[in-house]
Amino acid sequence: MEVIKILNIIAMVLSLAVAIIGHEIMHGLAAYRYGDLTAKLAGRLSINPIVHIDPIGTIIVPALLYISNAGFLFGWAKPVPVNMEIILRNGGEKGAIVVSLAGVAYNFFLATIAALILPFLDQANGYLGSFFILFLAHTVLINVVLGVFNLWPIPPLDGANAVMFFAKWLKQEWFVELYHKIYPYGMIVLILILATPISSYFFMPVYYILIWLSNLSGIDLLSLTAQIERI
Repeated sequence: MEVIKILNIIAMVLSLAVAIIGHEIMHGLAAYRYGDLTAKLAGRLSINPIVHIDPIGTIIVPALLYISNAGFLFGWAKPVPVNMEIILRNGGEKGAIVVSLAGVAYNFFLATIAALILPFLDQANGYLGSFFILFLAHTVLINVVLGVFNLWPIPPLDGANAVMFFAKWLKQEWFVELYHKIYPYGMIVLILILATPISSYFFMPVYYILIWLSNLSGIDLLSLTAQIERI
């Protein structure tokens, strides 16, 4: 196997780990801000990747996407435990929305930072320079994909939780009840979307966010991410 291909796989795995583990830790940190110590007491605010590994989301799904040349990579870590009763008591529905979207905010922030650093490595040479370029490029793509995916208003994704608490904030209890009824079927809906061509429409925002980040950084991220997918 070529050295550059090995470096690409390592960069991709590390980028995914940073994206999904940081995503879950941010949920716990946001909850901690509102007085919920559940994640902290469970040891889930640690950066130790072992405590966050979910066999399916962290290993199997990313591996299948890579093997099948899906064109993108994403996954999830073991959900960080939070006590929404404490969060609602201390921060209300607004606090619950903040906790729900903390992971997504982290992903988009990380993607933006990586995109802004990339221009400074444009002339990087050697294997080390290539590795950092690959790592940052994967960090942009993976975090944008993960952020968009988690914003889908389908249970049990973060977007669904945020929409539900927003509806509760607006006193639209009928909408909250509707979400509670469809919650058990959320995973089935997600699997159907991901397993069919309709997923391309749901992931369409990824394209526009990459264009925005390209304009922001001065790097053609669409071209760059297409290149690393061919390695």
